[in-house]
Amino acid sequence: MNTTAPTGLLQQPRPFFMIFFVELWERFGYYGVQGILAVFFVEQLGFSQEQAFITFGAFAALVYGLISIGGYVGDHLLGTKRTLVLGAIVLATGYFMTGMSLLNPDLIFIALGTIAVGNGLFKANPASLLSKCYLPKDPRLDGAFTLFYMSINIGSLLSLSLAPVIADKFGYTVTYNLCGAGLIVALLVYFACRGMVKNIGSEPDHKPLRFRNLLLVLLGTVVMVFLCAWLMHNVKIANLVLIVLSIVVTIFFFREAFRLDKTGRNKMFVAFILMIEAVLFYILYAQMPTSLNFFAINNVHHEILGFAINPVSFQALNPFWVVVASPVLAAIYTRLGSKGKDLTMPMKFTLGMFLCALGFLTAAAAGMWFADAQGLTSPWFIVLVYLFQSLGELLISALGLAMVAALVPQHLMGFILGMWFLTQAAAFLLGGYVATFTAVPENITDPLQTLPIYTGRL
Repeated sequence: MNTTAPTGLLQQPRPFFMIFFVELWERFGYYGVQGILAVFFVEQLGFSQEQAFITFGAFAALVYGLISIGGYVGDHLLGTKRTLVLGAIVLATGYFMTGMSLLNPDLIFIALGTIAVGNGLFKANPASLLSKCYLPKDPRLDGAFTLFYMSINIGSLLSLSLAPVIADKFGYTVTYNLCGAGLIVALLVYFACRGMVKNIGSEPDHKPLRFRNLLLVLLGTVVMVFLCAWLMHNVKIANLVLIVLSIVVTIFFFREAFRLDKTGRNKMFVAFILMIEAVLFYILYAQMPTSLNFFAINNVHHEILGFAINPVSFQALNPFWVVVASPVLAAIYTRLGSKGKDLTMPMKFTLGMFLCALGFLTAAAAGMWFADAQGLTSPWFIVLVYLFQSLGELLISALGLAMVAALVPQHLMGFILGMWFLTQAAAFLLGGYVATFTAVPENITDPLQTLPIYTGRL
């Protein structure tokens, strides 16, 4: 753990930069897969758009729903660093298997199950390791997590810009292999620099690896891969599991809330309302790789300023705007705070939802009133849509866990963290179903026929 604390944003301890690049390359791999997955289902595996959207929603729900399990494994069984490495290996395996599914389509659900479990093992542990590099009141901590969030968006910006182009030019197998290579780069960075974190980690990291724990985690990983594959193949059962789990978690939440005093109880109620808002946000967020993606493919001009653009690469506008807008919002927060006018968390959530709604209203307006005679709209509308969506993300998603930490008592933090990821899982599953309202029948390809499906003017 670092004990000195210079205050410059880039004056971080050496382990920070290793973790930054590990996360960057892991996110490069994941978002490359996510960005082209629904299109891959339709164009290569012969799924209908409706089936593709529902399958994608189930996959994304599992990706987020398993994150808490990986955090538990890192904290209590293997250690943060070992779990991070295992997760990266499982993820890379899943990406390579996804590429192989072109040879054997039955492999796709096993591949997606492998990715979901690998992400669950990996996702929570880089941030956990990063937090252990600082003393509790280190003034650099907020800046470190701001830069860490930027690493996620740099990785996704690179992959969402490149993956669709590579898939178009060289095929999906090459693209998925490239995503797997991103994980290999992440592992190489980790092993080359692991001496930096030799004395940093969770309690199991500082003890010899227990064979029993390793065997338990490996067996659990294999079982979970096949369970996830089965759930994606049987989405109705996945829906039932999620409904039952949500009911149980909600009952427990309110039971704990009513055990608190009036102030604590009211804070818990506010947290619950904001989590419901977060569900609505993530349903909209789930449209980017699904319905909004296919709208760009079917009904948007594929060039900007005279340059041809792969329509799937419009998704790269999301991380682009996040990277651009993050320092601007930070400056606004600082300025308002210095005047004692800082926005409350509920106000930020409300503004974020308004911006997300404005984004989709912009897309609807583009299709209803600004489409040309061929049924195509200007790409600048999509640029605006992603700007509004990304600002909403910064106000809701990026602040969500901070909201939770501020409102709930410390003894419930682990449970609430798991509940937060459950809201994301539920939202992505629901988001897949919402996207099906825009599913275009297989026999329709004319933009003049697809446009009314998106605008509702049937």
